[in-house]
Amino acid sequence: MNPRKHIIVVGSGIAGLIAALEISREHEVTLVTKSELSESNTRWAQGGIAAAMFPDDSVAEHVADTLRAGAGLCDRNAVEILCSEGPARIHDLIRLGVTFDQRDGDLARGLEAAHSRARVLHAGGDATGLSIETALVRAVRRADIRVLEHTFACDLLLEDEQVTGLEVLDSANGRYEIEADAVILASGGAGQLYLHTTNPSVATGDGVAMALRAGAQLADMEFYQFHPTALATPGTFLISEAVRGDGAILLDAHGRRFMQSVHPAAELAPRDVVARGIARQMALQDGQPVLLDATAMGAEFLATRFPTIDAACRSRGFDWSAQPIPVTPAAHYWMGGVRTDIWGRTSIPGLFAAGEVACTGVHGANRLASNSLLESLVFAWRCAALVVSGEAFSEQHLAWHQEEHPIDQDAAVSTTPVDRQELQSLMWNAAGIERTGAGLQAAASQLRRWRSSGTSVEELETANLLSLARVLVAGALARKESRGAHFREDYPEASATLQHSLLFAKVAEVPC
Repeated sequence: MNPRKHIIVVGSGIAGLIAALEISREHEVTLVTKSELSESNTRWAQGGIAAAMFPDDSVAEHVADTLRAGAGLCDRNAVEILCSEGPARIHDLIRLGVTFDQRDGDLARGLEAAHSRARVLHAGGDATGLSIETALVRAVRRADIRVLEHTFACDLLLEDEQVTGLEVLDSANGRYEIEADAVILASGGAGQLYLHTTNPSVATGDGVAMALRAGAQLADMEFYQFHPTALATPGTFLISEAVRGDGAILLDAHGRRFMQSVHPAAELAPRDVVARGIARQMALQDGQPVLLDATAMGAEFLATRFPTIDAACRSRGFDWSAQPIPVTPAAHYWMGGVRTDIWGRTSIPGLFAAGEVACTGVHGANRLASNSLLESLVFAWRCAALVVSGEAFSEQHLAWHQEEHPIDQDAAVSTTPVDRQELQSLMWNAAGIERTGAGLQAAASQLRRWRSSGTSVEELETANLLSLARVLVAGALARKESRGAHFREDYPEASATLQHSLLFAKVAEVPC
């Protein structure tokens, strides 16, 4: 029996909830979340969760599809773990109360872009993330877990270069410290870096920014995936890729289909290809959105198969069963993050990461559709298993031998207070779907001129976004090629050299 430890989990999406549940069987767990327990990117995931669970599919085919989408930068070992352990973890979700859709008594499945087989499971049609989140929140509420809602994670506590706890902020107690034997970051991505995003307002990259300030190594930060189809209305509501998987097509402003001339797979090409195809078509149309035509499916099918999207479209005045709807790309998922091994260990002892905050190497340069929930599930479970086993508290931690690139975060050069919307506009225009060296250089200069200040949660979030913007732009400048979700107009071809970008803070800017 291992001595009972205190573990802090930051974040309440699928990765954080799974880690907290599994670890609480053996150790004391405090789960910290800055909003409601149920508010996370997981809640808004529509498309589903991919796994090779059917007789006409195989782990090897899922691996091959994932590697192909990742454009040469996937870690094969991590991918094989993801795909081979995925089916067992799906069964664990079912035991925890997640009810996946069925057809004729068996699990129903759908096809999504860049998958060679239909292997994507859904729950509630297009409410997969909500169904998973609801079941896991219910389980956490029943478990022996201390939950701190509306509590902002400010910074990691360090002693002798090891994480020893977390500094937090809430309205009742102000700022205070919580000691712990280990901290697991499961705080999600940073869609709020961009003017248009499918992510909720809580996605401000706080966990990655904390890890950066603590000196943890980050990887592949330049790879940000833009979902091709978000409703081109305020809020950029996500229109799941599963809609195109079920037969919807993309049309230009004149009603002509255009993706067939971009890629042989047309609307089901990898996400980066479809997003760029749409962006270029919009440029030809003076910025007008393109149209997603799902009318051939009929009103009854759309309402049954995609009830959440159907309701969202109708609430915004669109009858998508009768007319095509306007769509635009939007920031969706960060492939980069805090670099981890296959057990969630980072480069700092006592610090672990799982989910979108982490970079396991599974996604490479471009995430395969519906692999994100699976990655969170599989690697959060592995991280929890390591903690429960006691091996997490050994002397071993992650070490990397590839060349590292220090990122200057020195606030001394900053003179102008940063405005979040200006930051988001800068990132959208200079470090978005298509990039240039000149644009990135100009963006880097502007980011250095901005400084962050203030002590409110919103101001601290903006400070985190500023730090992460600098890191993303630095990574994009350093990668003089086009690969996956990173496209440089001045370097349109992929390099023959496969290399990850490994980044860390040269001088920490601590906003808390």
